Amino acid sequence: MKVALVTGSSSGIGKAICEQLITHDYKVYGISRHSGEIICDLQDSKALHVKIKELLKTTDIDLLINCAGLGVFAPHEEISLDKIDELIDVNLKAPIILTNLCLRSLKKTKGHIINIASVEATKHSKFSALYTATKSGLRDFSLSLFEELRRSGVRVTSINPDMTKTAFFDKLNFEPSSKEDCHINPQDIAQAVMQIIHSPFVTTDITIRPQKLEITKKKI
Repeated sequence: MKVALVTGSSSGIGKAICEQLITHDYKVYGISRHSGEIICDLQDSKALHVKIKELLKTTDIDLLINCAGLGVFAPHEEISLDKIDELIDVNLKAPIILTNLCLRSLKKTKGHIINIASVEATKHSKFSALYTATKSGLRDFSLSLFEELRRSGVRVTSINPDMTKTAFFDKLNFEPSSKEDCHINPQDIAQAVMQIIHSPFVTTDITIRPQKLEITKKKI
């Protein structure tokens, strides 16, 4: 049985991916602050290091999916230093650390690393400078890492989803339109993950978008 390690496993895209992996006979270790096989705050690098090292003593990883992510969209001078630290830690630092910790195991299994970046990593939007910086960093980390790991047999993929209907938008002042052709569902991303995993070729970078763009502003 193959083993997957997935961050952000308790909701949204991460949860949908875990459900798909389980139906394909993966043993899934989910990392989340609130529930899952590994309960850990991704901002706590030392605790993350301890928990993953403990897992790796008895388990080899076939698939690492860095899915956890946070967003803030505001004038940059209005973003608190704590929020800046949080986004960098969760969106970029944690995936880099997890990859570092798991890479020897992934080389042994000739495994696969999938990083869930964002469409914002491929373009430039108003009030998205911090979020874009973290997701662009994750995407470029993925693309550079693939070049480093090609000879080892480890695959690396960056997935860049557009507006996806998840709890990501719960604390934001906007959300994707509920119209079917104006948003992506978490299950769509999960299905794309399975196609990428089972492909005989390596998909290094893929952007997934709804046909139309329509945003709903919330009343705050």
